[in-house]
Amino acid sequence: MRQGEHSRGYLPHLEGAEYQAITYRLADSLPKETTTQILTENSKCKRKLLVEHELGKGHGECWLRLPPIAAMVVQNWRFFDGKRYRLIAYIVMPNHVHLLIRVYPQAQLSTIVHGWKSYSAKAIQAYIRHTQGEETVPKRIWQPEYWDRYIRNQEHFDRVVEYIHQNPVKAGLVSQASNWAWSSIHHQKPEP
Repeated sequence: MRQGEHSRGYLPHLEGAEYQAITYRLADSLPKETTTQILTENSKCKRKLLVEHELGKGHGECWLRLPPIAAMVVQNWRFFDGKRYRLIAYIVMPNHVHLLIRVYPQAQLSTIVHGWKSYSAKAIQAYIRHTQGEETVPKRIWQPEYWDRYIRNQEHFDRVVEYIHQNPVKAGLVSQASNWAWSSIHHQKPEP
């Protein structure tokens, strides 16, 4: 592993990169047969494409499609925006999320993502319990891991922002990116 890289046994993560693209998903977002297929695929590129394709199909309960839950996820990200990181671009899809952040020097990406997932999991479970009853509350909200990519240059940065904002269009959920409510496209801040 390279310096700053760590793993919890699943995916390698790079700490210390200033700009990071992050994806994490709901625990039920991929069918078991798809997960098995992903694990047997030797090509990292093919695995990534398979995951992206399957996530766009909207598998699972898609709890993030509910406006109160989507709003809570975005509010959670904004809580430490300007303190631990700068929130540059994001999208809340029905069963997964994508973000681009600038990690401040004193912060660790793994701690940031853990905080997002921990807080939002409890809030999502409480919302489901309150609105739909105890029997519908999933034991686990988020998949244990997350995907991160450090941003290498301005071209990569621009491609990632475009990818994030075009995600609902690519998934066939809207015809233009500005029609998706849970996106930073509506109030994008230029990065200095």
